[in-house]
Amino acid sequence: MELRHFEYFVAVAEERSFTRAAVRLHVVQSGVSSVIKALERDLGADLLERNSKRVTLTDAGEALLPRARAALDAAQAARDVVAEVRGGLRGTLRIGTLTSVGLIDVPTLIGSFHRTHPGVKLQLTVSPRGSVGLLDGLADGSLDLALVSVPGRPPAGITVRQVAWRRLDLVLPEGHRLAGNDEVTIADLADEAFVDFPEGYGNRVVVDRAFAAAGIQRRVGIEVIDIGSGASFVREGLGIAVLPPFAVPDRRGLILKSVTGADLDWPLGVAVSALRAPSAAARALLALIGETAA
Repeated sequence: MELRHFEYFVAVAEERSFTRAAVRLHVVQSGVSSVIKALERDLGADLLERNSKRVTLTDAGEALLPRARAALDAAQAARDVVAEVRGGLRGTLRIGTLTSVGLIDVPTLIGSFHRTHPGVKLQLTVSPRGSVGLLDGLADGSLDLALVSVPGRPPAGITVRQVAWRRLDLVLPEGHRLAGNDEVTIADLADEAFVDFPEGYGNRVVVDRAFAAAGIQRRVGIEVIDIGSGASFVREGLGIAVLPPFAVPDRRGLILKSVTGADLDWPLGVAVSALRAPSAAARALLALIGETAA
């Protein structure tokens, strides 16, 4: 059994496809199949169920996957130690981020890291499930760190260091019945239709908790995953929204107001697994994020 067997197995398990795994590994598909068959022979168990549409893990495969990832992580950690002694970081760093962060300039952050550590291969992933999807990636080992919004306590096995906060504002279309009010409370919004994000997104959690604390039910009529499009739906009169100000750069036809008496602070943090030590490259990026946030 070799590390290469684990690398191929993890690739197929994550991609759910021999074809996509081969592309990811830069080898021919038949090579992936032969390595997986060799690993199954060595372990005496089928690891994957194959059909015409997709590949799924057997019970044995599910049990092996975290161990295989741990073995690959340990091998990478050994390479990192040697690379640090030789004066340069190497390896791959898998980073998760939200569709729009705003509080941190992610392209500039990643560009700065790349210029300082050109030997590190960077893989940037955006989850359509928001912070929940990114936390799942940390838990299953497919991500090394992630920029997430996790109001309150993080799930077990995850450590989150908050690096920035932003107050969410109420976004109204011009002419709305509340546009002229000096103050707006949660109770004033009880009968409104909202444009918001799916459950699992950090800003959705913040708003849901604020309404729950006030004992007010809320109706979400339109769900979006692109934070930049929320204000556009409001402008068209399709609902109101609670958004960070950076998500409303074009305020034509819109009114922004604070909501009085509500906790609408939206946090941004950097999350890592609490069960695996971060690699040298991950530690370097964590330090850079801390400097950037400061």
